Amino acid sequence: MVDHADTAAGGELGAFALARDEFARRWASALGETARSAGPRLVDLLAEHSGRLHAAVRHDPYPAASVQQVGRSLAEFDLDSATTLERSLAFLGEHLLAHFGLPAERTGRLMTVIGGIAAGYSDALRAHTLDQQEPTRSASVRTLRKAEAALRVSEAKLHAVFRTNAVAIALTGMDSEILDFNDALLAMLDYTADELTERTARELVHPDDRAAVTGITGALAAGTHENVRAELRLVRSDGETVPVFIAVSLVRDDAGAPAYHVTMIESLDEVRALQSQLVRQSLNDVQTGLANRAQFLGWLEGAVGAKGPDSVALAVFDVDGFRVVNDAFGHEVGNRVLTAVAGHLREVFDGVGQVARIGPDEFGVLLRDPADTPTVIALVEEAVDRLAEPVWVGENGIGVTASVGIVARPARGADAADLLRCADVTLRWAKDDGKAQWALYDPDRDRRTRSQLVLAASISGGLEQGDFRVDYEPVYALADRSLIAVEARLGWDHPEHGLLDPHALATLSACTGMAVRLGRWAMEQACRQAGAWFAEFGPAAPVLTMDLTARQCQEPELVAEVRRVLRESDLPAALLRFELGERLPALITEDQAEELGILAEHGVRFVLDQLGGGNVPPDRLRRIPLHGVKFQGSPVHGLAEGANPADESAAVALLGWARTLDVPLYAAGVGTPFEARRLRELGVTGAQGPLFGASPLTADEVRGLLGKS
Repeated sequence: MVDHADTAAGGELGAFALARDEFARRWASALGETARSAGPRLVDLLAEHSGRLHAAVRHDPYPAASVQQVGRSLAEFDLDSATTLERSLAFLGEHLLAHFGLPAERTGRLMTVIGGIAAGYSDALRAHTLDQQEPTRSASVRTLRKAEAALRVSEAKLHAVFRTNAVAIALTGMDSEILDFNDALLAMLDYTADELTERTARELVHPDDRAAVTGITGALAAGTHENVRAELRLVRSDGETVPVFIAVSLVRDDAGAPAYHVTMIESLDEVRALQSQLVRQSLNDVQTGLANRAQFLGWLEGAVGAKGPDSVALAVFDVDGFRVVNDAFGHEVGNRVLTAVAGHLREVFDGVGQVARIGPDEFGVLLRDPADTPTVIALVEEAVDRLAEPVWVGENGIGVTASVGIVARPARGADAADLLRCADVTLRWAKDDGKAQWALYDPDRDRRTRSQLVLAASISGGLEQGDFRVDYEPVYALADRSLIAVEARLGWDHPEHGLLDPHALATLSACTGMAVRLGRWAMEQACRQAGAWFAEFGPAAPVLTMDLTARQCQEPELVAEVRRVLRESDLPAALLRFELGERLPALITEDQAEELGILAEHGVRFVLDQLGGGNVPPDRLRRIPLHGVKFQGSPVHGLAEGANPADESAAVALLGWARTLDVPLYAAGVGTPFEARRLRELGVTGAQGPLFGASPLTADEVRGLLGKS
């Protein structure tokens, strides 16, 4: 709930108003049938009274007149039923403090407020009876007696709350006599009720802290503080001291004179134990008992500080394929495996390194001043070997492997965050190189990798700034050297690194997920240019060929996207030909193969690009529409003049097999007239490569070439 005294901002005032109105509705509901005749204005009246009562309990000095006015208002609003007053007092006694979040030490003030309401209610009834006949006077007296009875019931409920509160509470007189206490105080000090009654509050305080208590009570009596909080020591029945935190409030009588003290007492031993537990939980992994990532980062910061070791080694272990364990056996078994991994790492690095769990299936080990790098590697290899030991779950012996990134360097002047970054990078190298092995940090490799990653992250900006372009490699008919097609090649004209070729772009875009976006952009640019050539040159316009990757085939709107681009560029579908990598037939699903079939039905052509010259199984070929096969690499160079007879034989056999598919054959990378002649003899119809030009052409150069032809 909202504390009205602290609601300075407009949003907080609104929150208090909502809390006040909700309290008024609950109050009206508690009155039930006794307030039915009061009508719809009852909630508004009770909301106004709720604000007054909240302020009266919360603030000093005590506004007696305002509180009594609440009681008078209830009587004057036709709420003159004894049941109404009884329910009101009981409701306020039970709910006012908790609803508005007021401290339990205001209980004494709440009891005073309830008495004031009853007094005001009584006064209103007395004033009303002055204007009534004697029978009415008698009824008012009876009502007052009922109100007093209701007040006694409410006080009994408040006393029950006081008795059963988990926080120790003591009511003490002005001469330190103990007036009342709850069971929690007896439990804290190990006294019986009779034993505690015989003592004064001063006797319960450690002798060295009694002067502080005198100062507290003096400050409260002088009115300089409404309540005082302090730490001191109490003395148990067995003489042991108990460090406690106290909150002392002074309750005054109706005349404003000091009446008694209310003291809330909390054991600091329990508080500190809880704090220690919370600290442990915040710095340790609950599942394995190891330090967590937060504590591990603290170790790293300390290791690279001025007072740290001369050198450090950091090893990061990542459990390979841990998701397989979770998916196969469930998370409970997965947790058992992680606990076993933690145990193995403890056994290996106990006394020589600090072990922590720094990720869901990642563990870090920090070694200070290791003997040398080979020693660190030997420890890592021992840990990796131990991880292979199976964890038995029923009849299943579950073993795991780990990839490890190792960084060893001087500690002084190092940066903790960069040290962990280097370890993560090295771990990724170990995974990329095949998993289940370790890798040692190499600054030169890291520098090259970071340069590549910077480039990859800059693709989006380069695309937005117009640094990308599409060039074209011409494809000629081997029969008459006529231009039959152009292959679109995406390039990045980088302001610092120069022109990046399609192969470099493919690697970079795979790192950031930009491959689909780049492919879409290249297709739009190339088709728009091919559409312009078709509009100008008609049937003499070349076929546009471009790569279609497995990732692009995964796009659910591939068919719609290709048809949109063809429509917007006015390019006939028959003039668009996609080249499919030799591994693509094995990678795509049946649904994706069906999408390619739909495009083929609309006229788009597909050519299988045999980059390495390997045969694709016929069952895979049947999954895709096929309108041609393109060869490059060994099948082409094996036909060069003076080539190795074995290479030549393999090339001839491969091209012979391809002719059985009864589709046009193409060749790329053709460098000599001899190769071109041999390819033509073996059934290849179109070719491209250095023989026909050293570099790709711009769109204008292609247009000029078409104009000449």
